[in-house]
Amino acid sequence: MSNSTFSEIAQALREHASFIIMSHVRPDGDAIGSQLALGHALEEMGKTVYYYNEDGLPENLAFLPHSERITQPQGEVLDVDVAIALDCANKPRLGDNALKAASQAKLWINMDHHKSNPGYGDLNYIDSGSPATGQILYDFITAEGLPLSEVTRDAIYVAVSTDTGSFQYSGTTVATYEMAADLVRRGLNVGEINAKTYDSHPYRRVELTRRLLNTLVMAEDGRIADWQLVYATKEELQLKPEDSEGLIDMIRAIEGVEVAVFFEELKDGTIRVSMRSKNPSIDVCEVAKLFGGGGHTLAAGIRAEGTLDGIRDAVLAELRKRVDAC
Repeated sequence: MSNSTFSEIAQALREHASFIIMSHVRPDGDAIGSQLALGHALEEMGKTVYYYNEDGLPENLAFLPHSERITQPQGEVLDVDVAIALDCANKPRLGDNALKAASQAKLWINMDHHKSNPGYGDLNYIDSGSPATGQILYDFITAEGLPLSEVTRDAIYVAVSTDTGSFQYSGTTVATYEMAADLVRRGLNVGEINAKTYDSHPYRRVELTRRLLNTLVMAEDGRIADWQLVYATKEELQLKPEDSEGLIDMIRAIEGVEVAVFFEELKDGTIRVSMRSKNPSIDVCEVAKLFGGGGHTLAAGIRAEGTLDGIRDAVLAELRKRVDAC
């Protein structure tokens, strides 16, 4: 698959009038921030924009300007010219209802930074070297002279900040910091937006952390750390999906740990697996692909049918092979 150019994508945006912009299920800051960033740029160009996410707007991102426009599809079909998928490694991860809403679109645009993305759009821009889809959109918007409003500015910052671990992960580049500096020059209030992003968690997240720590298992002489969340605990604590966002970094940060894994039981009985590697020689995306997942070399995920114990045993067995080989 070869990428479309920014100019080709910009031309398509200028030529069409109505858009549905989507991101992956269980959306994070990069997913929602990317939707708001590009969507508001299109609105500033006079376009009609629908913002759809299969699971709706996470509570922890409701502070973002314009976020009330994020809509959870209910089975409707929209009459739109263009469907845009952002930060979504494969088409099914957009969700069945979101795909139905976009089913009448004449053109598909796919912009993403996951290396496992097969390029499922009519126009694709996949840059696995970018630390966040939000940074791709910043490059795109500035290169093509699209409007960069306060809404777009703040959304891009949150998208990139959350996907880089607040600019700490190894994928963070010189261009990432230069982008952040430019957003500050454009009026971004760093202290305020960081406080809303990182310092405003509900108490139930603290309770969740306590429960997860009680399940923590260290293996391979401390090189692999994992913890598990059963659905009964989610019901008991009345958790929302976003409550666990970023918690895996706590065990990833343990000295000596090279791979951290979070196993989570979902309501439908499937198992969600999040993996983080601190060693580029241990490619968790390759492990994820074995189970139908994908992502990046150092961060990847899986959704698989089976029991929590069964999936955990199988995934950890694959990780042990790779850890032992290093």
